[in-house]
Amino acid sequence: MNVEAVLYGVGFIGALIGKVAIRKGIEIKGAIDIDPRKIGKDLGEVIGIGEKIGVRISKDPEEVLSKAKPDVVFHATGSFLDKVYPQIVRIIKHNAKVISTCETLAYPYYRYPELAELIDIYAKAHNSSVLSCGVNPGFIMDLLPSIMTLSLIDIKSIKITRSLNAAKRRFSFQKKIGLGLKPEEWREMLNQRIISGHVGYAESICLIASMLGIKLERIEERQEPILAERDYSTRYFKIKEGNVVGIKGVGKGYCKEGIDIEINLIASVSAEDYEEITILGEPTTRWRSNGTPGDLATAAVVVNVVPNILEAQPGLLTIKDIKVPSWKNRLYVVSTS
Repeated sequence: MNVEAVLYGVGFIGALIGKVAIRKGIEIKGAIDIDPRKIGKDLGEVIGIGEKIGVRISKDPEEVLSKAKPDVVFHATGSFLDKVYPQIVRIIKHNAKVISTCETLAYPYYRYPELAELIDIYAKAHNSSVLSCGVNPGFIMDLLPSIMTLSLIDIKSIKITRSLNAAKRRFSFQKKIGLGLKPEEWREMLNQRIISGHVGYAESICLIASMLGIKLERIEERQEPILAERDYSTRYFKIKEGNVVGIKGVGKGYCKEGIDIEINLIASVSAEDYEEITILGEPTTRWRSNGTPGDLATAAVVVNVVPNILEAQPGLLTIKDIKVPSWKNRLYVVSTS
């Protein structure tokens, strides 16, 4: 069958998802956004594919979802489930599958167990499936290291580090890690969730533990600003010496089986781009990359799992609950039998 979709959120990531989906042969039937500069405009022009596609962006989710009747909705509006929960429920009501980029929805049982239960019940009642994924959480810091453990007899610890050159990233990324802020401003804005830094340390740890079948005793998370030793500037921000030039965050999971899981994220102006996964055990294994383009990779993951979620059982899912995903060429013919 032809796969028909709606974009719920046409920000930077939503636009990328739309471009990748169209390239893969998915028909976009509707688009939803609250930005007045985008409402009423043709989606093709807004996301930059160079042509109109006859789909106007609307601020009315009910109207779009009722008219489009999509197979799947690509949801990209926020990081915290307590904020986007009404949007997820609204999509489910229209019997569509949901693929979201909401980081805390990647493993919602940790921060939002009550909302997770409600979503699962509601999705099953409406024959809908709900999945959150992306590059991180959803791949680099959870799915990939979990798959790497397949070649080990025993495991002592898993350590994952992701380092990003923040100067190369989009405006919204630089803003959410607090570039240019004074240290006290950074801490206050992080506490108030005006900025977020990275969201998903605990979610990735929980996903790894869940895929490995080990029980977590406790999780620790913390983020700290990296302060500039001199003046810096990016395309969007001027950073004075002593102000925030990046963040360093860590998540640690301690398991009953004695296996420690550690996740480190460095996002700073002039930082090296790389990812490294080290699994101590029998045998010890190590993998290192030159860095993954996070935004494009997120869009690719979200679109490539479409066949998997169309075949998935109803309810709230995590990345471990679907068939092992992989790159797909074209998605316009998908068998759900």
